[in-house]
Amino acid sequence: MSDLLSLLDKAVEYGDLLVSSRENIAALLAGTDSPVAEAAVTELAQAGEWNELNDRFFKTLAFGTGGLRGRTVGRVVTKAEQGAGGPLGRPEHPCVGTATMNFYNVGRAIRGMIAYIKQHRAANGIEGKPSFAFAEDTRHFSRDFAEFCAKVCNDHGCDAYIFEAARATPQLSFLIRELRLDSGVVLTASHNPAQDNGFKAYFNQGAQLVEPHASAVLEEFQSITEEAYQPVAEAERGTLTVLGAEADRRYVDKLKTLLLRPDLLENGGAKVVFTNIHGTGGHISVPILRELGFDVLTVAEQDGGDGRFPTVASPNPENAAALKMAIDLAEQENAEIVIGTDPDCDRMGVAVRNDAGEMQLLTGNQIGSLMAWYRTKTMFDLGILSDSNRGHAVLIKTYVTTELQTAIAEKFGVNMVDTLTGFKFISDKLQKYENGIPASKINGNYRDLSEEESRKLRLEYSRFFIFGGEESYGYLGADFVRDKDGNMAAVMFAEVAAYAKSVGKTIAGLLDDIYSEFGFHLEDGKSMVMEGAEGAAQIKALNDSYSNTPPTEVDGVAVSRVRDFAKEQFEDSEGDSLPSAGMLIVELEDGRSFAVRPSGTEPKIKFYLFGKDAPSDDLAASKQKVRDGLASLWAALEADAQARMG
Repeated sequence: MSDLLSLLDKAVEYGDLLVSSRENIAALLAGTDSPVAEAAVTELAQAGEWNELNDRFFKTLAFGTGGLRGRTVGRVVTKAEQGAGGPLGRPEHPCVGTATMNFYNVGRAIRGMIAYIKQHRAANGIEGKPSFAFAEDTRHFSRDFAEFCAKVCNDHGCDAYIFEAARATPQLSFLIRELRLDSGVVLTASHNPAQDNGFKAYFNQGAQLVEPHASAVLEEFQSITEEAYQPVAEAERGTLTVLGAEADRRYVDKLKTLLLRPDLLENGGAKVVFTNIHGTGGHISVPILRELGFDVLTVAEQDGGDGRFPTVASPNPENAAALKMAIDLAEQENAEIVIGTDPDCDRMGVAVRNDAGEMQLLTGNQIGSLMAWYRTKTMFDLGILSDSNRGHAVLIKTYVTTELQTAIAEKFGVNMVDTLTGFKFISDKLQKYENGIPASKINGNYRDLSEEESRKLRLEYSRFFIFGGEESYGYLGADFVRDKDGNMAAVMFAEVAAYAKSVGKTIAGLLDDIYSEFGFHLEDGKSMVMEGAEGAAQIKALNDSYSNTPPTEVDGVAVSRVRDFAKEQFEDSEGDSLPSAGMLIVELEDGRSFAVRPSGTEPKIKFYLFGKDAPSDDLAASKQKVRDGLASLWAALEADAQARMG
């Protein structure tokens, strides 16, 4: 060990190794029980792989918009980590590091959550054993991490629930609420590349951690430096419950309550090609769509769970390439719709056959707007919403999601609430609306109410959530799940498709009708990827540059307004204060706007571009005008960003 530390000290002296990396290496080696940690670090140091060591150790993982997330397979895999190898070609051991996903960090994270949950229960006079649920996607080490977390819980006197195999993230959210558990975790990196994994943490309402819980758990996590712990006595251990088909059935039955007009499906649905892109989505979405009458085909090569995601460059349904095999099958079988979900099935991407008979990809903003419009319109058609109660109905979106949904809300006279990026902020609103119902009206059993019963109470005493979503392909149509739900989205979008068919239109044609009524809105998402320690510094510097020196003119147009969510205090439309966030929104005098923010889950800085035109009789010309405006805006922003980075 002393020889290794001397080598690291010399690397710091020569400027090859960051001081923070040297400190974090020492901390990990002093606190880990890993049989390969010292050997892996020694191997990298002796080989002069200083960039790799900096990427692994320049920081310790912290909770972002989706919990912990980082590499579980290094760019350089050491012989110690490779070991005997694992399933599907992965290494035997996860990536050693303080900025990576491994048993050291996962163990600290779940122990930090256990400590906080015990404190929270004690402060609120709750007796009995704490309870946790765990789910995992199909990524490398996800099952290992989930089983490990369940064991740590049992060792600390907590009951644990775990699914028999990989399940979608939203099903974990549903389970926490259904069983009234204290907390839960999904071991997933969502749509990230194959080498990544993550620890997505949930609180007792079934939503991801928000303040003050997130900071409290993070504080506990950071205070734990030793991997070893002392289990409780055998008599005090928690129990382990493995969940299977019965838990799936309860979730599926609840999803079916989303249908507003089941009659639209009485004569059968469209032909659909579904792909779960080697993830978890097919387990629920395919059976439920078939139960609803849809003719569902799947992409056989992508059906099986495979953490390598071997048929795609990225398992992200936002990317056209990820849906290519499904679109090819749709062309071959003349299917009308392609639906794809990411590995943990919280996001859904779609392609539809347009009026020209071609498959057309829809953006997350377009998919969300179609569902927001249809669900709002249909609730008025059915008398669920009316002039007398519309003031208690609400659509929710993030600030970086299309303003088309705002226009829809205004036209129907319902409320629109914008939140910060991260679905947990939408979920936090849902908890506010639940809490707004007088306790005497629900006898403390809100979660036992039917959807009809809870809707009636929210419309009378609080706010009724019609639909919510974010541009990054995440949607929610009911509050029995408190996270974006790809399975739920598949059901809701299937109903939109059935409605379009019932009025003799394609989905693309229906979308054009919406544009004709509300004006053409177009958004474009761009990003600059900067990986590792150096990349993190570049992202911070660029983001700070926008905050410290915001633009006054972009693309030859004067800036009319700048909102800096890091420096200014904002309230949403309901008067609730928003937490500080590293996001800047810039509006131009010609109606275009853009937002810039670092990703909370990926090594990139994101740009969101917005353009719109008033309703026009010439929709084609309106579309071209807005497209040209956004292309010009991005060219200007890209050049400005490069100049800011020197």
